Amino acid sequence: MSGAISKFLRIFKLFIAALKGTESEFTSGSINRAIFLLSIPMIAEMVMESLFAVADVFFVSRVSVNAVATVGLTESVLMIIYSVAIGLSMATTAIVARRVGEKKFKKASDAGFQSIFLAVIIGALLGCVGYIFAEDILVLMGGKPDLIAEGLGFTQIMLAGNLSIFLLFLNNAIFRGAGDAAIAMRALWLANGLNLILDPLLIFGWGPVPAYGVEGAAIATTLGRSIGVLYQVYHLMNRRGIIKIGWANVVIRFKTVVELLKISLGGMGQFLIESASWIFLVKVMSLFGAEALAGYTIAFRVIVFTILPSWGMSNAAATLVGQNLGASAPDRAEESVWKTAFYNMIFLGLVSVVFYLAAEPIIGIFTVQPGVVKIAVSALQIICFGYVFFAYGMVISQAFNGAGDTRTPLIVNFFVFWVIQIPLAYWLSVYLDWQANGVFFTIAFCHSLQAVISIMLFRRGKWKTMMV
Repeated sequence: MSGAISKFLRIFKLFIAALKGTESEFTSGSINRAIFLLSIPMIAEMVMESLFAVADVFFVSRVSVNAVATVGLTESVLMIIYSVAIGLSMATTAIVARRVGEKKFKKASDAGFQSIFLAVIIGALLGCVGYIFAEDILVLMGGKPDLIAEGLGFTQIMLAGNLSIFLLFLNNAIFRGAGDAAIAMRALWLANGLNLILDPLLIFGWGPVPAYGVEGAAIATTLGRSIGVLYQVYHLMNRRGIIKIGWANVVIRFKTVVELLKISLGGMGQFLIESASWIFLVKVMSLFGAEALAGYTIAFRVIVFTILPSWGMSNAAATLVGQNLGASAPDRAEESVWKTAFYNMIFLGLVSVVFYLAAEPIIGIFTVQPGVVKIAVSALQIICFGYVFFAYGMVISQAFNGAGDTRTPLIVNFFVFWVIQIPLAYWLSVYLDWQANGVFFTIAFCHSLQAVISIMLFRRGKWKTMMV
């Protein structure tokens, strides 16, 4: 019994150390310990992000079905912006982690500044375009006139405030590459914690604060993320660790910018391809009415609640790959990936069982409208069949990206999500009249296929030779 208590105390101390965090090199020592120290804060970070996604739709669902549908349409477009931000963040993590593994800490800080510079330029341009053409975007996405009248303000605010998304992603990518996942965790906890407080306050009003309806959700999200960015900037400029961004780093280094863009283009392409496919799936769902779209949106947010923690483990794999390749330890990098993928599979396997058995009470938390509940329950029960494959696919894809090989996942995503998923979803839903279930089956099948192909390519080992 004393041995079990002693083991529990060791794990608990390690857990606390992971949450406290510090920039670290994970190029030696226990791989399991490295995965634990990186994964715990990354999972905690993504748990809060996923909680935000679920809470947001929980409050918005109290406004109207159109409000939920507006969030769904807007989020589909924002996925494109997320794609660009994630692409840049993958390149940033890969380069910063590689420089840290090589012990070139000044160059790691230089790369961090260049990524922030790119984020500001791209985020500002997309924000202007998004605000001006918000109504046209909603029309293009299939929004009805009454939906647009109610939700246009939400879409305008979310698209105009996307710079906060870029900076939140990019700054956290710097921290992750340096091995300091705890700072990234705290930034998202601050941003999303504020959103959880502001959401009901601004949506429904309280005392002197007026009720903004669905627009209040957009204001709360943008304010929360912006304050999270300020927290990140403070820590980047007032640090005693590996990454120190000061005036010496505030120089535009075109070679580094080009390198970042070169790597990030593959990452952007991966997620743009997947996001464009998701937009098409939303268009298909809109063919079956507002209830189908609302059910899809609620189910998607619940799914995100479990997928994002898995991304935490996947990000840990990317950092381990980058640092260990920088330290000329490719075998250690590979072992880290397989172990992380196995742990991720256990987690998502358990989640899939819960989703299948308890889909209806889970969805009942968000809505009691029978039509919406029916669609959302079907989504959870069908999509969860692919979760075990999802677990490996996510980790392997991030391992490629952590090595700087963004081209391989790009090609896999193009083949699976455009060549197969788009026509398959339309064929099953419309021609075979499976309706919404056709979309859900396609999602489960194609993400499983993506995982299988990624594993086969990863085993070849070409990623180990990537130069960054």
